[in-house]
Amino acid sequence: MQLYAWLTSVASARGNSKALVYRDTYLSWRGLLHRVDRRAQELALLGIGEGAWLGLMLGNVPDLIILALAGAKLGATVVPIDPTSSAQELELLLEAAPLRALVTRPRGAEPSAGLAANAAARPPSPPSKFQPESRRRLQGTLLGINLYRRTTNGTPVGTLVPFTAMLGGDPQGIVRTDNSLRAIAASVISTLKVTEQDRILCAMPLSQAYAIDLALLPSLATGATLFLEDELSAKRMGKLMREQAITLLPANPALYGALARLPTVRPLDHGDVQPRFLSSGSALSPGIAETFQRQYGVPVLSCFHTTQIGPVTAELGGVMPSSVGLPFLNVEVRVADGQGKGTAPGQTSVIWVKAEGRGAGFVPKTHLPARHGETPIGAWTSDGWLRTGDVGHQDAEGRLTLSGRDDDLVKVDGRRLALGEVRTALEAFVKIRAAEVRIVMDEFGAPMVTARVVKAGICRAEEVIDHCAKNLAPFKVPRAIEFCETIEAAL
Repeated sequence: MQLYAWLTSVASARGNSKALVYRDTYLSWRGLLHRVDRRAQELALLGIGEGAWLGLMLGNVPDLIILALAGAKLGATVVPIDPTSSAQELELLLEAAPLRALVTRPRGAEPSAGLAANAAARPPSPPSKFQPESRRRLQGTLLGINLYRRTTNGTPVGTLVPFTAMLGGDPQGIVRTDNSLRAIAASVISTLKVTEQDRILCAMPLSQAYAIDLALLPSLATGATLFLEDELSAKRMGKLMREQAITLLPANPALYGALARLPTVRPLDHGDVQPRFLSSGSALSPGIAETFQRQYGVPVLSCFHTTQIGPVTAELGGVMPSSVGLPFLNVEVRVADGQGKGTAPGQTSVIWVKAEGRGAGFVPKTHLPARHGETPIGAWTSDGWLRTGDVGHQDAEGRLTLSGRDDDLVKVDGRRLALGEVRTALEAFVKIRAAEVRIVMDEFGAPMVTARVVKAGICRAEEVIDHCAKNLAPFKVPRAIEFCETIEAAL
């Protein structure tokens, strides 16, 4: 109910002020509340009520926020889902999350269709074992809603469940409660000094906790205007930043790199307001940070965020892009070994985090592997410390610098993927004998997936990429294929 409580409070205080801007249209706070109430009535008639799990597979469009808030009013658990998910990924998510309903975009309304942008080009998928009991269309829209006969017995109760990847690439939901949402919002608002006068641009997918925590939650909690963008075009983003005087932008290094390379760029004018342009998801190149600040007159602030905890640290000075800075309010960070024993300043080891915004549990419940009596990666200790799986060091002032991972999980476009999952998909192709997957930086300083493969017959790189595109989400598909005689020789 916390999301809806924020909405009603802000609508009462800032009724006619702009709440949500999308392309050439906008909703006031009062108008947004009206839309949410109407949609909540419709969902209630479809059997969506307290404790029901509501999946939203829509992308960055107003309907996603309207339906999420409507679900919150009804006491449902809202699950934002990446609309580019493959059929296999969606099947795994349905296995993990007991969805009572799944709302989808017009194209490919059935889970077995994959609902990715290129779904129409894919061969038919095996029938899903999660067949809906009925399919409807939401009133006044082209959105489809699939209703399932599912039970939530034994599933943790939450308000919002963003999903990430765990070891092996299987989806893992982090159950957020009202208390954790309030804690994350308070931490972000206090640390970044967010007010109702801010203009927040959300270009990162709202299926990611990063966008939820640093765009949606502070907007709802303060009444700041939220600009939604579903087209990651540097030219369009640059225009929005200038014309709308954007003051808060959570993005990734790839977007900042593309913006820095736009021609005829002039410095942004924010008056007396100090903009906060945050970068997370991968390391921010000092070259990109320097070029962007020179072009736009605004520093890029490196940020560290986890789905399990929320925002962790930020380098608010904007002068040390290689560091992710100091902790957010009410967040504790320490560098220690796998058993939690601390290290000296400057020594590289495992990063542990403790915060009030921690999730209330995982979906599905899994047994995480541990080594030599250590706390498993991605698990919490009894006193609330999360072993993140990230590796790095702190300086004498407590500033954190990341240097890698302690497992095969990496981030691409701000989303987690398991290198082993991509390797498995490659080796499932009949023309591939063995594969090795790596992450390299592209010309914009952003991570991309590449692969070395050993052929089992005549094979072209295009065939390998096409195979991956049929079985993986777009951000997981290798962008370059290198053929070699043996994997050992390629190392």
